[in-house]
Amino acid sequence: MQHLGNQPQRTCIGCRQKGSRSELLRLVAGAGGSSAVVVDERRRMAGRGAWLHPSEKCLALAVKRRAFGRALNGAAGTADVERRITAGTKAADTPVAAATTVQPESGSEN
Repeated sequence: MQHLGNQPQRTCIGCRQKGSRSELLRLVAGAGGSSAVVVDERRRMAGRGAWLHPSEKCLALAVKRRAFGRALNGAAGTADVERRITAGTKAADTPVAAATTVQPESGSEN
């Protein structure tokens, strides 16, 4: 019997490991037919989503395996995802609202 605290499990398109929604980034293809992949910070954007651990290792695996194109119907531009992940995995440990706020003391502006 499962207890009520369980969250839905999602599979990372990079490492193929399962994780809870709270520990993975939701990615969607850009609006307007754009081939860019964007991070859905609030996990509310319309359309098919893919899930990725917020780590450079999983990002590299996903790019190597061409997982973005398969998961998101041909989407390939990963600049937004790369910026989000390289800005610091610290943002993944903060609430979603705080993750979108730029902290001047973070040092990631350079």
